[in-house]
Amino acid sequence: MGITPAAQLVTRITRPSDLDDVFSVVRNDFAKVDALIPRQMTSDIALVSEIGRYIVGSGGKRLRPLIVLLVARASGYQGDAHVRLATLVEFLHTATLLHDDVVDRSGRRRGRATANALWGNAPSVLVGDFLYSRAFQLMVDLDSMELMAIISDATNVIAEGEVLQLENIGNAELTETDYLEIIRCKSALLFQAAAHTAIVLSNDDPETISGYRNFGLHFGLAYQLVDDWLDYAGDSQLMGKNVGDDLAEGKVTLPLIATIKEGSRQEATLVRNAISSRSDRHLSAVIKAVCRSGALDYTKSRAEEEAGLALDCLASLPRSVYREALENLTTFATSRMR
Repeated sequence: MGITPAAQLVTRITRPSDLDDVFSVVRNDFAKVDALIPRQMTSDIALVSEIGRYIVGSGGKRLRPLIVLLVARASGYQGDAHVRLATLVEFLHTATLLHDDVVDRSGRRRGRATANALWGNAPSVLVGDFLYSRAFQLMVDLDSMELMAIISDATNVIAEGEVLQLENIGNAELTETDYLEIIRCKSALLFQAAAHTAIVLSNDDPETISGYRNFGLHFGLAYQLVDDWLDYAGDSQLMGKNVGDDLAEGKVTLPLIATIKEGSRQEATLVRNAISSRSDRHLSAVIKAVCRSGALDYTKSRAEEEAGLALDCLASLPRSVYREALENLTTFATSRMR
């Protein structure tokens, strides 16, 4: 399964500086987002502000707000509501990370200690709730029922995706179809909502809205599949977490599903047992099985296929420096698989 023709039209981005070039297209807009985020994270409750400052300083690529800004400008939007929209999208994403780290008992994210590791589970969950509520306050400021419907529906589905993933922890019989539904709900929906809300700010053409909405979905699926690949082939320092963390948490991802399906009986049994035991005790052997079975190549091809579909969605839309930046962002996402 290969990358689609549209994806071949765009030069692959392989250097970190090229991602900086994508951000530079909306540099002024992003400066406003960077200024608004800490202002909106302040609270009269000292602990909320303390954890908020830590989260702001923890880095992250902020790709979801980036997509908001690029899509809004690609549609010719000239106002400033997209800055608030980008900020609330980032708050929603950060809230899910805080809650995820508690559920997964994670101690490290983006190369730093998680909030729950430093302050405990209860403060992390409650600050996550604060960010959700602050995001909805920003949504009210936008004064658009259409935007509120898109974001609230997406947030609801994301929560369902979290529960669906939790239900399947340790499930060695999870199918690829079921897994794709989990990552669609849990990971891709916010990318989709970012692109969808940004385009409706100034465009009511159904085809254009559908094009950007579907771009966000396929980009989000590609990005998560790349993360799946990196969990077994990546570098801990670059990822900001340990290789094999998903396995240790009992999470079933595409490399494991493909190994069970295509590997030898012994390899399939090894992976099934590792998933069921929720242990990375045999991580080295599992990684070897994943590599031997061709599961990494398959996962890579699926990620590239989704990236190609994302690029296809953009191909029929008006060309601009912002659309080109979205194309380059997509190729950057897959270039992480080196």
